[in-house]
Amino acid sequence: MSILDKAKIGNSVQVNLELSKDRLTREIIDAINVSSVAKIIDFRITDGKGIGVVLQLFNGKKQWFFEDEIDILDVNGNVIKNFNDTEENNSFNLHTLNELNYENKNNVSELLNPINFFIWLVLSFKDNF
Repeated sequence: MSILDKAKIGNSVQVNLELSKDRLTREIIDAINVSSVAKIIDFRITDGKGIGVVLQLFNGKKQWFFEDEIDILDVNGNVIKNFNDTEENNSFNLHTLNELNYENKNNVSELLNPINFFIWLVLSFKDNF
């Protein structure tokens, strides 16, 4: 589930400074230390691996954050539980990959079969998932 499914422009969020302070300026860190609550003003595509958010801090400064550096707040100011489906999706993918069976092929025609090659390729990369 993406942050776009959980948050909208104007929602309040809480910044987790420990996850982001290594890339922030002293001014931004000081502002977050005073109040870690900010408002979403825009979304940005990050380095191709996700969605980032542009936040307006309490002092009016704007700063972007990765989606895992913030917690979305409800109307009462309580943190909304992060529904992270990544682990569930990964276990489903691994289960599916484990169901694929690859037997060593000895015949050249079997080796050149594109389906056999694809199964071999997928199974070769399954440890990287």
